Amino acid sequence: MSKPEQSKQNILLVVSGSIAAFKAAALASQLVQDGYGVQTVLTRGGSQFIGAATFEGLTYKPVLGDVFAPGHAMDHIDLVDEIDLALVYPASAGTITRLRAGLSDDLAGCLFLANNFRKPWWIAPAMNSHMFAHPAVSEALDVLEGWGCRVLPTGEGRMACGTTGAGRLLEPEQIAGLIAEQFA
Repeated sequence: MSKPEQSKQNILLVVSGSIAAFKAAALASQLVQDGYGVQTVLTRGGSQFIGAATFEGLTYKPVLGDVFAPGHAMDHIDLVDEIDLALVYPASAGTITRLRAGLSDDLAGCLFLANNFRKPWWIAPAMNSHMFAHPAVSEALDVLEGWGCRVLPTGEGRMACGTTGAGRLLEPEQIAGLIAEQFA
């Protein structure tokens, strides 16, 4: 398998800690096949659900995650200049509330602040329906949307934990379609 030609935009894919993180691998694969450049950032929580090797194999790019990694001290500035869209997929409750608080002690938070809404920043929530309905998460999503983020809807259905309701991550095909529409 040879490296695919990139002819479209660059997508920053931030994968946070959710059981739905496996869907991010399918999305990364689809986007690369569709001609997008994909740079993956794994949060600490995201790396507990899916490995960096998966994304490196799918995107042909090293996975980033440590804001203090040698040789990567300026990634949070440089990446923002190189991307056309940032997508947090899946966006866990923890990541959503951390972004809303402006915490920048990890690469995802530093990227969010360095972007300062120069490029589109999309958030695809994924969590248990009770967590999704919590006022802290609802308020954080409202604030982030008010700041200029695009908060994507969630699906409804059975969750991995057995509950049923809102909070289910949109499918990779749906997200790929929304990205295609964005750049049409």
